[in-house]
Amino acid sequence: MDTAATGPTFRDATDADVDDLVVLIESAYRGDDSRAGWTTEADILEGQRTDPEGVLAVIKSPDSRLLVVERGGQVVACCQLEHRGDYAYFGMFAVSPQFQGGGLGKVIIAEAERTVRETWGVREMHMTVISVRNDLIAWYERRGYRRTGRMTPFPYGDERFGIPQRDDLQFELLVKELA
Repeated sequence: MDTAATGPTFRDATDADVDDLVVLIESAYRGDDSRAGWTTEADILEGQRTDPEGVLAVIKSPDSRLLVVERGGQVVACCQLEHRGDYAYFGMFAVSPQFQGGGLGKVIIAEAERTVRETWGVREMHMTVISVRNDLIAWYERRGYRRTGRMTPFPYGDERFGIPQRDDLQFELLVKELA
């Protein structure tokens, strides 16, 4: 089957997806496998990006949805949507390195925005991005997100978030108003 011709399908993650999602998220951001795509953090963070407990917590949270994206029956991406009052938070976004650079991310973020508008009636989407990830921030800016300059510290010393390879990491809040 030509998976390029088959559009993605979206569904909510279940407990049975946890192991596959951990592998997907790790492959998109950490280790040598992540270097096949452009979203790698391998040069700034080592160690894990997430773990089964973290993924399961998102699945079980009553204010959150973890969308699984499939193409041709294969899990190729995911993203977290969390209802936080008048806005939604977008996180845990991962696209398999072999599917990066082909427009799938644009489709996913558009679907995420549509979903939060229709499901929760929110007017803004928020996310945090490591501030030194200029290429990733630029990608989000092309999708209509704006930098706020609001920073939060990186959780140095908490290896659940990885092992930093530099001492200047922090998260910047990006915001998009949803039409």
